[in-house]
Amino acid sequence: MKTNQKGFSLIELLIVVVIIGIIAAIAIPNLLASRRAANESSAIASMRTLTGAQATFKASNTNFADFAGLTGAGLIDAAFASGVKSGYDFTCDADGTEPTLYWDSTAVPTVATGLGATGNRGFYTNESGVIYFNADGTAPTVDAATRVVTSDGPLNN
Repeated sequence: MKTNQKGFSLIELLIVVVIIGIIAAIAIPNLLASRRAANESSAIASMRTLTGAQATFKASNTNFADFAGLTGAGLIDAAFASGVKSGYDFTCDADGTEPTLYWDSTAVPTVATGLGATGNRGFYTNESGVIYFNADGTAPTVDAATRVVTSDGPLNN
C-alpha cells in the first residue's frame, strides 16, 4: 500500500457539506426578505409612475383613465398595464364624469403569505397622490362617498 495517498476523506467531505448547509440556512431567509423588499419598492415606484401618468392624462384630456387609456396615450407600457409586475397585482379604475373625477389604484402581493411571499404590504393611491399601505398585504379601501382611505397609514418614504 502507498502511504502517500492524496484526496479528502469522507469525514472531511461531510464537514464541508454541513458547513455549506449552515451557510445556506442563514442566507436563504435573508435573500427572500431582500426580494420582498425589492418587490415592495418596485410597487411603490409603479404607484408613483401611475400618479404622474394620471396627472399628465388629465392635463391633456380633462379626465382620468384606466390602464387601457393610459397605455393608449403612451403614458405607461403594456407590461405595467397587464396588471402584474414584480410580484404585485395592480388595478386601476377611473371615473371620468364631472363633477366627480377620480381614480383609484391598488397593488397587492401576488403571494402575500408563506415562504414564497412576494411582498408584505398592500398599497393604494388615488387622485390625491398619497400612497397608503396596509401591513397585512391587503389593499387599503376608500369610502366612495367621502374619498376617505382606511389604511395602516400613508407612506413616509
